[in-house]
Amino acid sequence: MSQQFYPIQVSDIYKTTADCSVVTFEIADELKETFAYKQGQYLTLKAVINGEEVRRSYSLCSSPIDNQWQVAVKKIEDGRFSTFVNDKLKAGDIIEVMPPNGRFFTEVDRKKKKCYVAFAAGSGITPIHSIIKTHLNQEPESTFSLFYLNQSVQSMILREEVEGLKNQFLGRYELYHFLTKEMRDAPLFNGRFTEEKLRTISEKIIDFDSVDEFFICGPTEMIFMIRDFLYEQGVDESKVHFELFGTPTKGGKKKVYDTNNKDVSDVSVITNGVQISFTMSQNGENILDAALRNNADLPFACKGGVCCTCRAKLVEGDAPMNLNYALEKEEVEQGYILTCQAIPKSSKIVVDFDS
Repeated sequence: MSQQFYPIQVSDIYKTTADCSVVTFEIADELKETFAYKQGQYLTLKAVINGEEVRRSYSLCSSPIDNQWQVAVKKIEDGRFSTFVNDKLKAGDIIEVMPPNGRFFTEVDRKKKKCYVAFAAGSGITPIHSIIKTHLNQEPESTFSLFYLNQSVQSMILREEVEGLKNQFLGRYELYHFLTKEMRDAPLFNGRFTEEKLRTISEKIIDFDSVDEFFICGPTEMIFMIRDFLYEQGVDESKVHFELFGTPTKGGKKKVYDTNNKDVSDVSVITNGVQISFTMSQNGENILDAALRNNADLPFACKGGVCCTCRAKLVEGDAPMNLNYALEKEEVEQGYILTCQAIPKSSKIVVDFDS
């Protein structure tokens, strides 16, 4: 995956709800291979807003089969980037975009007949829609059941697109709407997902034992509740896939520096074949922030241990991570770290972004 940003033109932007815009990017022919993506992956966008560089990652809501690159950006309170997209960005504008990244997908297998289940809430539908559309189109024997939570019918992101798939794949796609601010006839579909509702879904709608893959995307608390419920029911961890949109800590994690620690680390960072060296204190600062202060041009997005954009291999030294919601166990064992969470604990550190 290329770690650099490219200037990309916005070819179209429209409202899918009152507070959510769908942005379509015009990818030039010579960049289409670089920007090829899997269903469920995301784009990292960069813009200068009020004099400050801001980066955010947004899931692609389009499918690879569409030959389109679209993201849906919901405006959130005090969200600088989402406000910029919804209030100021327009067709014809140029914005910096990093090629697709992310692991929220399973490979398509046209020969297999698989049963998929997805749980989505609000803007969590964006990668889920891409996943559903791709698998149903490319796996003609597979089925998908989507349980989609929103406040109301009017607040549903990609409502027409999601409903359209139901009509296109009759008998293979089941869609169940859950609403928190509008009453439905069946009590099951009123309010948020709960363990009791999950148990009812498993007993009355679809036997979870028969499901090959689960996908979950939405608020952190919802994701972990559903994940843990599935684990408790005996579902193998390899079948449960989830995507976090933010760091699972309320209010963010405050940086704590140990001013009494006078130890230092000699750090070398390798990126794009170039080595940058600097010295940093072992006081609690992470490798990424220290490298950026020393003018290193490194890939990053969330800085919360979620998106995996700043992934690199720790070639030498000791640098434990504060948080890790992105790397697989096998990757950690192989020496990979999230540099935004890695804190130096040895006198020498060598980190390779090219590995």
